[in-house]
Amino acid sequence: MRTLTHEELAALPQGDVRLLDCDIAQNLLTSTELARVAYVAADATPRVFAMLFHWTGHEVVLSTFVPAGKIAALRARPEVAITIDRAAAQPQALLLRGRAQVTEMDGIVPEYALALHRYGGAEQAAVQVAAVDVPGVRMARIVVRPSWVGVLDFQTRFPGGSTAAGFARRGQA
Repeated sequence: MRTLTHEELAALPQGDVRLLDCDIAQNLLTSTELARVAYVAADATPRVFAMLFHWTGHEVVLSTFVPAGKIAALRARPEVAITIDRAAAQPQALLLRGRAQVTEMDGIVPEYALALHRYGGAEQAAVQVAAVDVPGVRMARIVVRPSWVGVLDFQTRFPGGSTAAGFARRGQA
């Protein structure tokens, strides 16, 4: 995967899936930041839930234990929005939209173990997997292939397509 130059990144509109190739997106997809997943719950109200995730290079894989309520909700309304962001002096955010595909399976979702490893290291991941990998355990593998991608770095890319000057004047008449 080729990393985009700053000039190429600046030229791409929000929504272009090629933004996944930029440094900010790649850094956040391999970070230990949580994915904040927005979806519509079974009662038709919005939800945002922070989750561990694994990036395969093409898809965000999330996992949950059966019978979590979000499983039925995602099957009924699979459209989701995901934000992975870093709060810092120079904040960064990766915004993703797509459709969730849910598959239930016996045992531990492989990407769940990979995410635990990335977030906590090999030893902690092994302990956590061993604690839940018991006979009869069922998990749901939730896959989202981004169909819309946005990147915010508050240096060259701002919310609402604003410029640096426009962003600096926000809220002023």
